[in-house]
Amino acid sequence: MQGKVLVVDDEESLVRLITYNLIKDGFDTLQANDGREAWNLIMQEKPDLIILDLMLPGKDGLEICRDLRRENINTPIIMLTARDDEVDKIVGLELGADDYVTKPFSVKELSARVRAVLRRQNNSEQQQENQMVSVGEFLIKPLNCEIWFKGRKMELTMKEYELLQMLLNNKGRVLKREYLLDVLWDYPDSANTRALDVYISKLRDKIEIDSKNPKYIITVRGFGYKFEENGHE
Repeated sequence: MQGKVLVVDDEESLVRLITYNLIKDGFDTLQANDGREAWNLIMQEKPDLIILDLMLPGKDGLEICRDLRRENINTPIIMLTARDDEVDKIVGLELGADDYVTKPFSVKELSARVRAVLRRQNNSEQQQENQMVSVGEFLIKPLNCEIWFKGRKMELTMKEYELLQMLLNNKGRVLKREYLLDVLWDYPDSANTRALDVYISKLRDKIEIDSKNPKYIITVRGFGYKFEENGHE
């Protein structure tokens, strides 16, 4: 089996369809039709990835996503939404979702996204080393997915961690927006583009003295972003 996937949707026929195709692709599966059942399965079964409908009875998908990230549970999440609304997508990404699919969708596309998200996570874990990485006043602890700033652990979502880690590991280099979108989401579009700007803004709020006049995370107009190691010195 390639991994354990929890499928959460209140449409039982859709859950059966997604489950059938995931099993064909070699995944072990779990199913839930409401938010509370999903939460219990996540706590008990520790799935490798969650396919999570936005609108659920009992506890909706955004609430589940938010609560998982608050508990520092970084299981990858692919959101399902019946509304082709960019705001919903951005909110889901801000709360820590890794990807989203708008209904109606191709089950083959969904399976491809499941594989892409899990592959990215596995590659990240394989590349992580035991030793910590120090970049100026920042300390990266890869095995714990933590970044410390001025001696304090930063409270970061998984996407914030991944983005800041990329910037730190490439200090002084300009990272193009297209590159960041491709690495962080695999399927870049307008919602992801806006979400990237939101994440940059949230990171600046956490590390800059004046987020409107940043010294660490610098915007290179027309290209992307770069990290300056000695921002406030």
